[in-house]
Order: sequence, then structure tokens, then C-alpha cells
Amino acid sequence: MQKEELELELLLLAVYRLSGFDFRQYMNSSIMRRVQNRLRLEQLPGISRLTERVIEDDTVLKKLLDDFSINVTEMFRDPSFFASFRRNVVPHLKGLPQIRIWHAGCSTGEEAYSMAILLEEEGLGGKAKIYATDMSEKVIRAAEKGVIPLSKMQDYTKNYLQAGGRRSFSEYYTADSHFATLDPSLREKIIFAQHNLVTDGSFNEFHVVICRNVLIYFNQDLQNHVLRLINASLSQGGFLGLGSKEAIRSEAHPQFTEFDASEKIYRKMQR
Repeated sequence: MQKEELELELLLLAVYRLSGFDFRQYMNSSIMRRVQNRLRLEQLPGISRLTERVIEDDTVLKKLLDDFSINVTEMFRDPSFFASFRRNVVPHLKGLPQIRIWHAGCSTGEEAYSMAILLEEEGLGGKAKIYATDMSEKVIRAAEKGVIPLSKMQDYTKNYLQAGGRRSFSEYYTADSHFATLDPSLREKIIFAQHNLVTDGSFNEFHVVICRNVLIYFNQDLQNHVLRLINASLSQGGFLGLGSKEAIRSEAHPQFTEFDASEKIYRKMQR
């Protein structure tokens, strides 16, 4: 084992022992980029010194936890996914008396808000509840506010229209000179909570789980663990949405079948 790999292993062990957050099965390349960035910001010579700082100083530990939280998202990200969900999944949801959807690894909530808009336009807003979770308390607090830099809304409007949006996107927010604030009626449909896919268990039964662009940061063992957790959380015939670069190996998880292969939408087999 190379010295740097051993240093990283010891750092991640320290983070786990101190915080309960386990990053030891994340992709090393992804974690290492964030560690190197933290070394630059703290002006430290190496990973061993960062480990010492993490042990000595809670604020450095919190900064590193924020570094490890993946916060890349946007409203109606990959519009074709949402268009397919609207066209192909929504008809299967319309007969349900209640609809429970889990956005796992929701980051600052843009995709969860996108789902709330889509369901509202499909006449399902009144019977749907969206649970949006992330390991980072900081991003959950940001998500709850529903405040987005106004500079992003032009791109988000394009995404919305490409996803099959049926109204003027500006109906869903109010704006000042710097920020757009999403309508409170959307925020009321979403329960934001802290949840760690690595260490926490299933907390409800859902008809849909959206876990997009999360698995790509995990090694194969951790991916399998998370998919087992999702399987335990999905009702029979429930739907799972993954990111464009993610896939399920059928031999490892035969309970899932491809529903829309091009958009990485899977369905849990009905017994």
C-alpha cells in the first residue's frame, strides 16, 4: 500500500470514529480530490497533518464533512429523465390513493422541488408526499429555504420546458434582484431530513425512489449496500430513478427490471 493511500485510510477512519460518517467505501479518486482541496485551503503539507487537525479541531472536521458532501444539482436536471417520468411513470401512480416519493441524496433540493412541480401539473400534488434526504445537515437547511440564485433560473427554465413543463416557470417562484424564492406551496409538499445512505436504514415504504448521481461516488460494495436499502424501501412495483452514468447489474439485483433503459428508470418486480 502506498503511503498516501495509508494516510487517506487513517484520515477516513478518524472521520468515522469522530463523526459516525463513513466514507471508507467512497471512490478514492473522488475523496482524494476533496482532501487535496482541503489541504490547500488549510495550507497543510500532507494528509497526516490534516488527520491531526481533524482530531484536534471540530471546525476542521465539519469543513471536511462539508467537502465530502456532493452538492451538484439543478432543477429538472437531465430534462429527458423528467419527461420520461411524466410520460411513463406518472400513469402508474395515478391509481394510488397516496404517493410517497423519496429523493435520496437530494443535496440542496432542486430535483425534489422539480418533482413537486411535475406532480402538481399532473394533478397528483394533493396526494403526494416527497421525502428529501441528504447526509449533510448544512445542505438540508439550505434546501428547506427554497432560495436559488436568480442567475440560475434561465437555465432551469430551459430544463423545465424540455422536461414537458406546462406553465410559465416563473409562476413557481418570486424574485428580487438576486434570488428566486420557490413558492411556499411547493415547500409544504416536501419533508427534508438528514439521512445517511451508508449507515442509516430504511424509514418508510415508497412508491418511487430517486437516487440520481449518488452511486457514482461509491465503490461496488457500497453501491450494492445502497441498492439493497432502496429495495427494502420500495413497494412492489415501485420505481427507481438513477443517474445517467449509473446502472444496476441484473445478476446482483434481479429484483429490479429495466423500465426505461435510456433514462435509467427501473421497476421493482411484483410478486
